[in-house]
Amino acid sequence: MIGKRIRHIKRYRDVAKVLARHGFGFFVEEMGLLHMLSLPKRLFTDTEEIDPLSIGERIRLVIEELGPTYIKIGQIASTRADIFPQEILCELEKLQENVPSFSFEEVTTIIEEELGSPLSDIFSSFDKTVIAAASIGQVHRARLRSTGEQVAVKVQRPRIKTMIETDLEILLDLATLAEHRMKRMERLQLRDVVEEFAKSLRNELDYSIEGRNAEKIAKQFKNNKGVHIPSIYWDYSTRKVLTLEFVEGLRLNQFEALEQNGYDHKILAEKLVQALFHQILIAGFFHADPHPGNIFLLKGGVISFIDFGMVGRLTLDMKHNFASLIIAMMRQNTEAMIKAVLRIGIVPEDVNLLLLSNDVDELREKYMDVPMSRISLGEAISDLFEVAFRHQIRIPSDFTMVAKCLLILEGIVEKLDPQLSIMDMAEPFGIQLLKERYRPSTIAGRLWHNVSDYGDLLVELPKQMKDLMGNLVRGRIRLEVSVPELDVFLRKLDRITNQISFSIVLLSFSIVMAGIIVASALGQEPIMFWQISVIEIGAAMAGLMLLWLFVSIFKSGKF
Repeated sequence: MIGKRIRHIKRYRDVAKVLARHGFGFFVEEMGLLHMLSLPKRLFTDTEEIDPLSIGERIRLVIEELGPTYIKIGQIASTRADIFPQEILCELEKLQENVPSFSFEEVTTIIEEELGSPLSDIFSSFDKTVIAAASIGQVHRARLRSTGEQVAVKVQRPRIKTMIETDLEILLDLATLAEHRMKRMERLQLRDVVEEFAKSLRNELDYSIEGRNAEKIAKQFKNNKGVHIPSIYWDYSTRKVLTLEFVEGLRLNQFEALEQNGYDHKILAEKLVQALFHQILIAGFFHADPHPGNIFLLKGGVISFIDFGMVGRLTLDMKHNFASLIIAMMRQNTEAMIKAVLRIGIVPEDVNLLLLSNDVDELREKYMDVPMSRISLGEAISDLFEVAFRHQIRIPSDFTMVAKCLLILEGIVEKLDPQLSIMDMAEPFGIQLLKERYRPSTIAGRLWHNVSDYGDLLVELPKQMKDLMGNLVRGRIRLEVSVPELDVFLRKLDRITNQISFSIVLLSFSIVMAGIIVASALGQEPIMFWQISVIEIGAAMAGLMLLWLFVSIFKSGKF
């Protein structure tokens, strides 16, 4: 970590100063970075005034000032209701990529280096005007020389990968330091969270992954003429350049233009909801950022999705668990909702099920008298994940992406058709999934899969037992037993043993003294030491030992 700080010392200083400027200087100081970065302490203490802004607002300002990497991480974090409180999530949702475009000369250089040919040999025309600019890249319109087709060319920013990798190293370093130095950060498992976000961001840096994502979703709708996914031109695409079919149409938030062109808002809303629920609950692979800028309406009322840098995945079990959650919420069944959350999330061993049940029941009452048509499915799921956050239940990121996706979807649908209930439209998909789960063929397939697993286990068992016995004979197996509070128990046992031993010695001494006293009574001369009778010495010692024993018993409180 020290090597990273030295290598990126300037960027570390920038991060520290921005944190201090927005009232987080204590964070830098608590992690011991002031000395390492040779930063004057007054820089941090002078800014520790009471800030009228909320902590969420200050975090957003820090992220916006630190630039593209932090903005992208913040946008990813805005989907994680299981990690961050709602106050911070609301601010993260406001993050916008307000970045300038880079020069056409740099665009030309990157394309020619990546595709290995002059720009004019690949494209018959290439518009210098930027269609869209984001933190990672920008998009231009062009026309292929080979086929004459109109395409959109997405070009990655120069040196963006180096900058992002530097920032990710710093973030991982800060997360590790925070876990070691700040006890309250251990519960968040901050380093694991940052590594998860870093993986998502690195995927967005590779445009070939985005291209494959687009093709996977295109396969879902190959028989559906109402949904269109742009084609990818792989001959003109690399990790830094993505060439895809140019789609031209209206965005779904251009409501006046939609009305002028005679489109039925209700039909459009239903078509959009069905398309996204098919991705989430049927295919299990979905567009995780379906904001209005990424959805177009083409001629004939065809819906087209673009920009597949951020996608979510649900396995078969995850889809079934999510369907169970939706059905339980619709039936307002607290017990079923808790079971679904426990199956979905990573549950800590010390979770208090009674408190969890009370919180879920309280949430159920919030929606009890509200008609289904007026319930926001995305908001209800986000509320449930917020309950999970309070009980330290970690929800997989793909599930939180679903909640975020549904909230965005409901925002669009509310403008298109306020009467449409997302909850009502989700129910048939959920029921279909549950029916498939309990279909005889599905159960038989699951049973056969389990039998195959157990069969492999039985086949391997003799060999594993042989290896185990061999290691046991050679003394390579060590058994460690951990008993809670064992040290305390052993100390108490040791003290009791000492007291018993002392009592036995005292008893033996008393018997010897009794013998001497009896002998004296029978006429024997008493034994003398330094002119003092042994009986007197013994009596004094016995009295002292007896007094010590009584004091020990009283101090132990066990008299």
